[in-house]
Amino acid sequence: MLDIKGLRADLEDGTKILKGIDLQIAAGEVHAIMGPNGSGKSTTANVLSGKPGYQVTGGSVRLDGADLMEMEPEERAHAGLFQAFQYPVEIPGVQASTFLQSAVNAKRKAAGLDGLDALAFVRELRAKAKTLGIGNDMLKRAVNVGFSGGEKKRFETLQMALLEPRMAVLDETDSGLDIDALRVVADGVNALRSKDRSFLVITHYQRLLEYIVPDHVHILSDGRIVRSGDKSLALEVEQSGYAEFQAA
Repeated sequence: MLDIKGLRADLEDGTKILKGIDLQIAAGEVHAIMGPNGSGKSTTANVLSGKPGYQVTGGSVRLDGADLMEMEPEERAHAGLFQAFQYPVEIPGVQASTFLQSAVNAKRKAAGLDGLDALAFVRELRAKAKTLGIGNDMLKRAVNVGFSGGEKKRFETLQMALLEPRMAVLDETDSGLDIDALRVVADGVNALRSKDRSFLVITHYQRLLEYIVPDHVHILSDGRIVRSGDKSLALEVEQSGYAEFQAA
């Protein structure tokens, strides 16, 4: 599924952030990356999705055997990569349902399929929204404009449900959420878990992993994965903190 070997990346000013990431995620697995602020967690997500502002200086990333680093961001999305952002952006003037239909049809076109007409898409949209507890009122609003933190994350989960990615990267999706909103978002993510879809969950705290239980946990420190384990590693970090890993 996702194979990262020796990934190195700098900011445009030359600041070294990722210093050799090695990570393999098999189909159907959920991996979590934890680490202190500044360890490179969000940079890992952004480099995978192709966000501008970074320069990859070494290593390789392959998704289902294809070289991800040779693709433009939209090509990565069409290949099956999805990123849920820590701070989803607002798009004034663009209705949420219109945005979603454009995204779905762009992916279908890239796959050589016909786009869904308005009626067919609305049926699909309402079915997916219902399973996530999202009402029609949200779909009529501009993308993320006036949305609460929980609504923004639920809308991203709806995007993921419609686009059906092979690999979903969740960048601190618990940021700014209260417990009730966190449970709603986690329930949506868990509903999308399958043997053909993998997740990389990036978080600072263990609480998200109480609801989205990972198969593997990795500790990132100073741009490197310094320790890996099962979900018990997240509990260990919650109790002892990151000091021992920062010194590694």
